[in-house]
Amino acid sequence: MSLKEVYITRTSSFFPNNPVSNEEMEEYLGYINNKPSKSRRIVLRNNGITNRYYALEKGGKVTHTNAQLTANAIKELFKNDPEGIKKINVLACGTSSPDQMMPSHGCMVHGWLPDLGSIEVVSPSGVCCAGMHALKYAYMAVRIGDAQNAIATGSERLSASLVANQFEDEVHKLIALEENPYISFDKEFLRWMLSDGASAFLLSDKKNEEGISLKIEWLEGISYADHMETCMYMGAEKQQDGTLKSFLEFEPHEMNEKSVLSIKQDVKLLSENIVPYGGKMLKRLFETKNITPDDITYYMPHMSSSFFKDKIYQEHVKNGIEIPYEKWFVNLTTKGNVGAASVYIMVDELFNSGKLKKGDKILLLVPESSRFSYMYGLLTAC
Repeated sequence: MSLKEVYITRTSSFFPNNPVSNEEMEEYLGYINNKPSKSRRIVLRNNGITNRYYALEKGGKVTHTNAQLTANAIKELFKNDPEGIKKINVLACGTSSPDQMMPSHGCMVHGWLPDLGSIEVVSPSGVCCAGMHALKYAYMAVRIGDAQNAIATGSERLSASLVANQFEDEVHKLIALEENPYISFDKEFLRWMLSDGASAFLLSDKKNEEGISLKIEWLEGISYADHMETCMYMGAEKQQDGTLKSFLEFEPHEMNEKSVLSIKQDVKLLSENIVPYGGKMLKRLFETKNITPDDITYYMPHMSSSFFKDKIYQEHVKNGIEIPYEKWFVNLTTKGNVGAASVYIMVDELFNSGKLKKGDKILLLVPESSRFSYMYGLLTAC
């Protein structure tokens, strides 16, 4: 079987509402225990984010579902080609924040896009790597000839889980126990890190006749869950031995008291491992793919916080693959951490910037702290 070359021929992004500044955040998310957060300024100073997007109005009213955000990003792909959406063979949608457990996120997105017709739909789950898993599925479908074209998406709508009323029951419990009336750092700091949005790629076995396309050279992934315990989780509670207790095993009143449906993170586990583990596979890829830092024109590492930027750079130096900062292309400060969509959003911004020249190579790195998984990719402008 001969394998086909696969190209990203269009990219798009969709953000809900207007950008939200640091000072406005609690007007959208609300105040826990009716008091401004003590951790907000500290976390924001470290993460470097100045704007993000919420699918909320001030006061917390929801404006978009995740599926709607994703469908809108896909519509943007075809704004100049309305009939093109009817020719798609595969839809792959990755997210860590589906609107419901069932049906799948991809099927809900499909439901907002009747012009797609009846096609194959897949929904990779997970956290930040879910968007890259969707991209790899779409890539493989075109690569082996099962599809002539495909859409891959990454999206998040996490704001609904960050609003104050998701924290109130736990706060009241803490007050009753005469403890600090603020959620522990492993939970609350995520309120100041996350953003909503969606982005989409159109993949084809033919490159654009005019303008730039991005040839997908390779996409590789690895999980270290064989020996690493859970770091980020939702819908479960971490036990003393590192295992997770599922939300299905809690009494209804415990669900609220323990905020089982809130996102939580073991910050110590994160800080000690997320960067070193990401560097291990990257070093191996540089060796096995026979590439050097000189080959890379743009480097796009997905970062949850600017706090990690220098740590990532120093880890690369230690591994003998120094990539100078002038090659880094990131937009965390203006778009926020959009999880599974972040790498798509970076590619989209560069793709539509007019900066790309034929032959430019883009290196992608997406870490996922949930149980330490990573995805990598190399694209060539052509």
